[in-house]
Amino acid sequence: MKFETYIPCDSLKPYIRVLAISESEMANTYKVLPGTEIVIGFQYRGKLSYSDNDQDIPLSSSGLTGLSDRYRIFHNTKNTGTVLVFFKEGAASSFFRQPIHELFRESLSLDNFMLRSELLILEEKLQESKSDKEKIAVIENFLISKLNPGVEDLMVMSAISMIYKAKGNIRMNDLAKALHTSQSPLEKRFRQKVGTSPKKFSSLIRFKHSIAQHNPDKPLTDLSYEAGYYDQAHFIKEFRNFTGDSPEIFFGRK
Repeated sequence: MKFETYIPCDSLKPYIRVLAISESEMANTYKVLPGTEIVIGFQYRGKLSYSDNDQDIPLSSSGLTGLSDRYRIFHNTKNTGTVLVFFKEGAASSFFRQPIHELFRESLSLDNFMLRSELLILEEKLQESKSDKEKIAVIENFLISKLNPGVEDLMVMSAISMIYKAKGNIRMNDLAKALHTSQSPLEKRFRQKVGTSPKKFSSLIRFKHSIAQHNPDKPLTDLSYEAGYYDQAHFIKEFRNFTGDSPEIFFGRK
């Protein structure tokens, strides 16, 4: 298994957190937890699919995956290779005209967002690349060609910053007041730029924080309260929704 990350070029640094090359010689089944990043995958070798209601759903060789509040089980064939692009929160809208919130819980082929002929040329260039650096360069050049910065939504970016600072524990009414707006316009603009509501985004940040704060020497009840859950039952329910497991099983306490 190989997973190597690359810092984006200067033109893409404001929008892309990291690019990565992921390769696997063996067929694998693995779980991906929900996160706050929109991701593009470009497969240059092998095939990927995911499970949905006991059905195996094949993924396009070039596809865009939106935010989700659910874990997903993926499968890859032998000798799979993929270039992955991890967008910063709120940045994917600078590359795609379609409303980002329509991607929530979705994985869509890139030919929904660009000409099929253009996509075929891109995939051919990627397959002909002889090194990982060449593959990264092909994808970076593609992204630069699609970049349409526009005007940054400072209110949404401030909301993201405040949610992170509060570790996901902030009331939406308080968030709106701090930004001198009301909840309705904040939610609309947030969904359009980030891909989900500020409330859902906050719950994902709180979940990520609870995992990062886990200490095997401390009771899980302490973790739930430190992460901002008002009771243990709520913590267990949300954790199971996000991971498919109870906190005890996820952290190997059983």
